[in-house]
Amino acid sequence: KTSLKVLNYNKYKTINASKTSLNVCSSGSSTSCEECLLIHPSCSWCSQQDFGSGRTLTSRCDVKENLLRRGCDVDMMESPSSKLSILGNRPLSSKGSESSMSDVVQMMPQRIAVSLRPGDPQWFELQVRQVEDYPVDLYYLMDLSLSMKDDLDTIRNLGTKLAQEMGQLTSNFRLGFGSFVDKNMSPFSYTAPKYQENPCSGYKPFPNCVPTFGFRNILSLTERVDRFNEEVQKQMVSRNRDAPEGGFDAILQAAVCKEDVGWRKEAYHLLVFATDDVPHLALDGRLGGLVTPHDGQCHLDEKGEYSASTRMDYPSLALLGEKLAENNIFLIFAVTKRLYVIYKNLTVLIPGTTVEILDQDSKNVIQLIVAAYNNIRSKVELSVSDLPDDVGLSFTATCQDGKPLPGLRKCGDMKIGDTVSFNVSVEARGCPGDADHTFTIKPVGFRDRLEVFVDYRCDCGCSRTAQVNSSVCSSIGTYHCGTCACEPGYLGARCECQEGDASGSSLSACRQAEGRQVCSGRGECSCNQCLCYESEFGKIYGSFCECDDFSCPRHKGVLCSGHGECHCGECKCHAGFIGDNCNCSTETSSCLSDDGQMCSGRGSCVCGRCVCSEPGAFGDTCDKCPTCPDACATKRECVECRLFDSGRLADNQTCQRRCKDEIITVKTLGNNDPGAVLCLYKTEDDCVMKFSYSEHDSGLSVLTVLEEPGHVGGGPEALTVLLAVVGSILLVGLLLLAIWKLIITVHDRREFARFQNARSRARYEMASNPLYKHPVSTHFVETDFDVLGKSFNGGVH
Repeated sequence: KTSLKVLNYNKYKTINASKTSLNVCSSGSSTSCEECLLIHPSCSWCSQQDFGSGRTLTSRCDVKENLLRRGCDVDMMESPSSKLSILGNRPLSSKGSESSMSDVVQMMPQRIAVSLRPGDPQWFELQVRQVEDYPVDLYYLMDLSLSMKDDLDTIRNLGTKLAQEMGQLTSNFRLGFGSFVDKNMSPFSYTAPKYQENPCSGYKPFPNCVPTFGFRNILSLTERVDRFNEEVQKQMVSRNRDAPEGGFDAILQAAVCKEDVGWRKEAYHLLVFATDDVPHLALDGRLGGLVTPHDGQCHLDEKGEYSASTRMDYPSLALLGEKLAENNIFLIFAVTKRLYVIYKNLTVLIPGTTVEILDQDSKNVIQLIVAAYNNIRSKVELSVSDLPDDVGLSFTATCQDGKPLPGLRKCGDMKIGDTVSFNVSVEARGCPGDADHTFTIKPVGFRDRLEVFVDYRCDCGCSRTAQVNSSVCSSIGTYHCGTCACEPGYLGARCECQEGDASGSSLSACRQAEGRQVCSGRGECSCNQCLCYESEFGKIYGSFCECDDFSCPRHKGVLCSGHGECHCGECKCHAGFIGDNCNCSTETSSCLSDDGQMCSGRGSCVCGRCVCSEPGAFGDTCDKCPTCPDACATKRECVECRLFDSGRLADNQTCQRRCKDEIITVKTLGNNDPGAVLCLYKTEDDCVMKFSYSEHDSGLSVLTVLEEPGHVGGGPEALTVLLAVVGSILLVGLLLLAIWKLIITVHDRREFARFQNARSRARYEMASNPLYKHPVSTHFVETDFDVLGKSFNGGVH
């Protein structure tokens, strides 16, 4: 819908532009009907003989509305449009066991035909369903080098247990077994004569093993799981010299040797690749003198052994991916923890591949296979093969939530039985030399496919009735579609002029406006028409040589970024690109994180790349952000589902897909990593879980988790806490008051005692103190004046 809106807008813009200035149709370089159709899907050609003034050939090429207004009959217009027809559309099946497997349909439609006019896209809907109870073929490919001895002991009874587990997922299961070591040549293996029969000769820890081999098909796919156990019981490990193994040789042979391995057409093909080391890659064989590239063919002898191991180099990743896709095989890398990142990088280069962590002794291999199978069945991703160079595709996915996701060609988090749909737009960018093409769209790993037959609507019907030496063309030209193709040396709308015949009066017809240069200074005026100069940079065209196909914006030196065509100074972008120089991709699938959010909800998708807006966020999809507020909450879900099988993702198949961080359990959390963020949360059983989250330089996220969570009691009620606090305050206050009263009482008593003691030790009493004189004196008064005078003169004062 988005692309259609853009196209309709372009049509509207073109039509309205014609009213005020030269539009893309009339200002183009078309001198014929076929060239007109290539300019833009809105352009039409008028083949009416008496149409227009005849001054300019390009005036016949315009939008329909303008041609009608200028007098062109509808029947004389050439304006083909794209169309689509469905050739095969069998309905989707609901179960794999309902009928014969050849009748099971997981994808519709199956065949369509499209006739494309360049620039005019066609849409169709594609539906895919993960059918229940679909057959499964599982081929277990095991590294039998010496380091895998303990793993071999573990899987000796794998067949029975695996059949029981897979029996819960499908009623039709087959199992096969193959093994590999490496090329039996120097420098990859021990080649001295004493090592030919026993490469472990002289190796004290394990002195006996079988000769080195490249790949061996031990057990073809079979329903008899007891045969698997029997064959595994017979196996012995071997020994090679260098650390890398020849596993890619084995994967390719297991994929292309369909008859020997026994792959069924109507089944899911699972190839489990178990190893504890890295693989040899293409060009490594040159160390041993192998310069012949791998031919991608099957080379198993009558014993089921890879016979070309010492004749050809190791296969490349591209060849490996091509053969796996060609044979609908899901490859599961089952590797040890230290190799996880290496093989995870390989899955990006090999479509339809997953990686799981294998225990050192392979004891978790059954859980690993079941988890990988569920992960594979939980998603659908479309792949395209044999797409012509001049055809562009764009996808819009509609997954379980019903929301359209433009630019996305995959859906995840599916359950078996779910149906998803994809709107596909197919558009031709040009007209190839050969008329027809066929390409295929198919879900990765599915047998079902959609065949698309393409033909191009680039021809005009009027061209089939061309008249040679027509009288309309002065008998010196060919008349077709309303125009004359003149013989060499003649010019004009009706071939009425010869080259070099020019006069001053005719120059005004070659000017775009009064005062402008003749033919824009980039051509010559001849017979009332501009003949444009040739240029080493490109083509100069237009009625007045005003246009060219090289004066458009560039990006990194590339015209229109290589994603568009230059028309008269303006880039016309191909489907999927926008911008003045077409350097901005509208594809958003690269911005979607594993949880389906655009840029993990921490940024925006600009030109196909995430621009992180959240402080501290980084990564291709802004998925890495230790300092973000929700970082601990996001990682907590992974800790719960991965370690304790609890939380929101415990019953969800997305746990393995979304939680790919490395988880390390420790007894105590240290502070060795200064960039680590400490996270804490309370579990349902009132325990406190602690873990740290950090990002390594390699881009790997690491979660360090405590082995045992800390227990905490139930939290007290708020009222109890309040009463306890108030009571404590009162109690402390009373206690302080009592202490203060006690101190004051003791102090007063000591002072009083000291006073009493001072009084008791005084030398004199108040009565006997010689210095003391009582304030009151007693006198007897005599009655006569003599006595009174005597008393007055001699009395004591």
